[in-house]
Amino acid sequence: MPSAYLWHPMSTSSASAEVSMDAIVSLCKRRGFIFQSSEIYGGINGFFDYGPLGVELKKNIRDCWWNDMVRRRDDVVGLESSIIMHPKVWEASGHVAGFTDPLIDCKVSKQRYRADQLFFAAVVVNGETIGYVSALENERTTEELQEKAEALKRKKAVQGQLAAVQPRDMTEAKPEEIALVPSPATGEPGSLTPPRAFNMMFETFVGPMRDSSAVAYLRPETAQGMFADYKNVVDSTRVKLPFGIAQTGKSFRNEITPRNFIFRSREFEQMEMEYFIHPDADWLKCHEEWLAWCQNWLKSIGLPADHLSLHEHPKEKLAFYSRRTVDIMFKYPFGVQELWGIAARSDYDLQQHQKCSGVPQVYFDEATKQKVVPHVIEPAVGVDRILLAVLCAGYAEEEIKDDKGNVEKRVVLRLSPRIAPVKVAVLPLLKNKEALVGRAKELYKKLQRRYAVSYDDGGAIGKRYRRQDEAGTPWCVTIDFDTIEKDGTFTLRERDSMQQKRISEAELFALLEEQVY
Repeated sequence: MPSAYLWHPMSTSSASAEVSMDAIVSLCKRRGFIFQSSEIYGGINGFFDYGPLGVELKKNIRDCWWNDMVRRRDDVVGLESSIIMHPKVWEASGHVAGFTDPLIDCKVSKQRYRADQLFFAAVVVNGETIGYVSALENERTTEELQEKAEALKRKKAVQGQLAAVQPRDMTEAKPEEIALVPSPATGEPGSLTPPRAFNMMFETFVGPMRDSSAVAYLRPETAQGMFADYKNVVDSTRVKLPFGIAQTGKSFRNEITPRNFIFRSREFEQMEMEYFIHPDADWLKCHEEWLAWCQNWLKSIGLPADHLSLHEHPKEKLAFYSRRTVDIMFKYPFGVQELWGIAARSDYDLQQHQKCSGVPQVYFDEATKQKVVPHVIEPAVGVDRILLAVLCAGYAEEEIKDDKGNVEKRVVLRLSPRIAPVKVAVLPLLKNKEALVGRAKELYKKLQRRYAVSYDDGGAIGKRYRRQDEAGTPWCVTIDFDTIEKDGTFTLRERDSMQQKRISEAELFALLEEQVY
């Protein structure tokens, strides 16, 4: 990715050392980024609505990805496939038989848990097991288990040396251990069931009948739509290997335990691309190139490099068809978690659809005059996870002094101009001066033709700045008396540094042209 794509903050002032999810959720509700779905009816777990600022931020992330992934490349084309597809698509892909998570029930509380997210440990004193403790996965799982082990030791009044806990998830529990592990809901053993497979696809019916012949599924990923339409794309365009098919859209997974706000939800939006390469191509080199591209793109929209890391999936945990999978991880307030997965999927998907549909999924290689089934490199990411990442990375609380020297707290979202919901706020210094208001509205209308902008004339200028800081607006333009009485310039205030300077209308448009792409 060209260096021009790397965004540099407008200020080097440090953000808050720690950002809490409570602060992020509060800001999202207060400023209209994200709401709990159906909140007036008590909400519905795992579903969220995007408010006026949130829908703009989400659209900007999606548009930046589409522009950089599709429009600014010559080797990637776009697609929009349907959410409901023929059920045989999901049989061929393996989702009907194998798209499952391990589920555990608590028979007393009726709570359900993903077995691989429920951890337990034996409590060992002087080499002897005196009981078990459990905890749901979080950034302090090991510490929490240790604290519970110490509490159990005290409760049982056992003397001796307590060993450090050795956490395991419940998929690793032996049958005789399951009955001894306490439920997180009750704190008592004996109520947890053994893990069982739970298919995460949402089932529905197509047409007026409600029987097995009408069963269909809401797609759990967008990828299969691109594989199912692979032949249509090859036959209707002039694509040559290597080439990619990209898609954005909603996917649905009936998660056992949605959690961490929008990080893991049941309805979410994906941005995926399937990059088809020749079977004899250097797939590892191609995989590395896409891994680098994805990291650079994340930096281009404002994610700091020190919040990003890589996790290589060990070979023994790869899907049988996968040659390599690397996740780009992000440091969220609740721990380091997967943000973007880049997988080398071999030719498994096309081979499966060729086998199950009876329709060849081949590419004619002009050089060798042979038909081949391409292999695939797949970068797949969730829009919602990126949105949460930029909110967490951009959020800061600062103590600043006002004009009178009083210290006040400033909440600011340092969002890249590329993705900020509002690019510029136009502020007339006074709302009861017709000349100021007229010039401000004139500029506002010009900007509105090309950019998402805001007009704000309510309250003192300092309070208006604070409102825009919380919304992540990179620049505020103030129309003052010098604007109408002197050279026509106005005051440009930068969000991050809070520095102000005089700027002309032409210079403002040039700045936006450079920073918003």
